[in-house]
Amino acid sequence: QVHLVESGGGLVAPGGSLRLSCAASGDKLDDLIIGWFRQAPGKDREGVSCISMNEEDGSPWYHNSVKGRFIISADNAKKTVYLQMNSLVPEDTALYYCATDTTLRDPRLVAGFCVKPGYNSWGRGTQVTVSS
Repeated sequence: QVHLVESGGGLVAPGGSLRLSCAASGDKLDDLIIGWFRQAPGKDREGVSCISMNEEDGSPWYHNSVKGRFIISADNAKKTVYLQMNSLVPEDTALYYCATDTTLRDPRLVAGFCVKPGYNSWGRGTQVTVSS
């Protein structure tokens, strides 16, 4: 019932920034946990960052590889999750997609979802390429 659409990907030079958006639509979106994942050729899927859309407690989680560089945020009014990506490096090159497990609504479950997701809805992804 939840539809996710990513946008904002593109080609950026090393050191640059990019802002990804994940727009959610459908029913029962309150307190939804949404995560950003990425898949690079020849590499396993990786949880990048996740957040709860609960306005009081988003409980954001970041993979160690992006801590200090990426910032995740949620706009509940717009039902959109953003991923601000700064200081991009070539290793960040991947297909980025957002996903959710609609059965999870407790912010305390954010980290677990990001590390070991059991998502049941995801977008088609947006390509991020970091190259000079």
